Amino acid sequence: MDKKYLGIIGIVLVICIAGAAIFLGGSSVERNPDELVAAVGAHGGEPETGFDPIQGWGSSSGTESLVQSTLLKRTGNMSLNNDLAESYSVSDDLKTYTVNIKDNVKFHDNTTLTAKDVAFTYNEAKESGAACDLSSMENVTAINDTTVEFKLSDSDSTFINKLCVLGIVPEASYNNESYGENPIGSGPYKFVQWDKGQQAIFELNDDYYNEKPEFKKLTILFLENDAAFAAAKNGEVDIAEVPLSYAKEDISNMSAIILDSVDARGISLPVVPNEGNTTEDGYAIGNNVTADENIRKALNYGINRQDLIDGPLNGQGNKSFDGIGSALPWSNDEAAIEDGDIEQAKQILKEGGWEDTDNDGIVEKNGTKATFKVFYPSEDTTRQAIAISVAEQAKEFGIEIEAEGKSWDEIDSQKVSNGVVWGYASVDPSSLYHQYYGDFAGNGYDNPSYYNNSEVNQHMDQAMKSSEESSYSSWSQVSWDGSNGISPKGDAPWLWTVFVDYPYFVDNTLDISENTTTIQPHGGDIFGNIYDWKRVNS
Repeated sequence: MDKKYLGIIGIVLVICIAGAAIFLGGSSVERNPDELVAAVGAHGGEPETGFDPIQGWGSSSGTESLVQSTLLKRTGNMSLNNDLAESYSVSDDLKTYTVNIKDNVKFHDNTTLTAKDVAFTYNEAKESGAACDLSSMENVTAINDTTVEFKLSDSDSTFINKLCVLGIVPEASYNNESYGENPIGSGPYKFVQWDKGQQAIFELNDDYYNEKPEFKKLTILFLENDAAFAAAKNGEVDIAEVPLSYAKEDISNMSAIILDSVDARGISLPVVPNEGNTTEDGYAIGNNVTADENIRKALNYGINRQDLIDGPLNGQGNKSFDGIGSALPWSNDEAAIEDGDIEQAKQILKEGGWEDTDNDGIVEKNGTKATFKVFYPSEDTTRQAIAISVAEQAKEFGIEIEAEGKSWDEIDSQKVSNGVVWGYASVDPSSLYHQYYGDFAGNGYDNPSYYNNSEVNQHMDQAMKSSEESSYSSWSQVSWDGSNGISPKGDAPWLWTVFVDYPYFVDNTLDISENTTTIQPHGGDIFGNIYDWKRVNS
């Protein structure tokens, strides 16, 4: 989970080349045909630590980094393509990954990229802890200039995903204090300058080893949500990601495109009671209301997810029952239930001993009222709307939820003792391991519900020890295996609610090749297929 994801933050990309300026698509701003202007929220906005993959740029969420190259890439159908890699192999015990890289790749400073740079990048990223999860990586070594070997401490079928997200940096010139402000990579775009709080400028890498994007120069202007919509309405951009509240607006000379995502919104529900235990930071662990499975199940069956889509999401989304998007190979159709059933929710509570004995509309059990808090980041209006809507619905079947907006620092102290609305999405199934495996309970942002089910743990253990393809069935059983799981039919340690769509307005002269878009993760990845974008006649 990305605690710093603050919703959709506008980014403007301006791409231009020298030549006579023309008007595009009737827009009010003059620009060249291979000038691209986009206001989108990829990467979650302006990076605090700059464009450094070792510090999380592109690598923490698995989005296209533009400046750096990765070893492999995931396509929209979850297949793997080589990027820097020529080939790779995995040992039978899944503890050794060997990658052979291209021998003709140059960094933007014209130095040669070798296996030593790959090894350096991964070793530095593990030490920083800010990039992708490399906890299973013991070490990585350059065998020769074009071969790199990854040694893992345990079998890990998901490690292949770490080869898809971490951009490679040059060992010779990398400085962790300054690299982010002046990055050098081998990707399709070169960094030119970054005016903090305003813009970052990039230009096409003419020596890029793969197919180059059509657009020559990118200027990224950092805008807030409403400003991105205004820029689209004023004809200043070719593509704009807009808040969900604007998704149904009409803009002349632009078409609305809605991309499905695996970006879920869910509420973690502590499954252990408050028995006076605390975290290392002294924060209370557990909740005496949500620790009762009947409360969690009643919420999952009683909440009407379609109402959340029609309301807070302005009709742009899909139901979520386990946080695993249907586009992912380990999704499980059996996780789905008939939700919005208030009478069933009431029956679940009654059978669990929760009854409204004082006629105040809130059920109680053994003197404990079914009342608890759900926190959301105060600046995120979508999560706020979800929290409030869930609270309103829950009251209809006797559960009182107090929805409160807080800063992330404040939420940190409450996340293992109360409900929290999270944004979550990953195309790497190891995220389930961190989210539900018992040993990870309360470890940073891992497993805030303190969930621990030995049967579910076994499914995850089996998945980690299986080949990638065969692991998917085990990952799927984490959701529901017919008897156990994290879905509403099982232990329901979360109230998963919706997957949010990503709405864009696209100029009629721009084709973003919708059929090749990558799966949209948390924060979006609209540039994942920028290599396929074309200027067309409107």
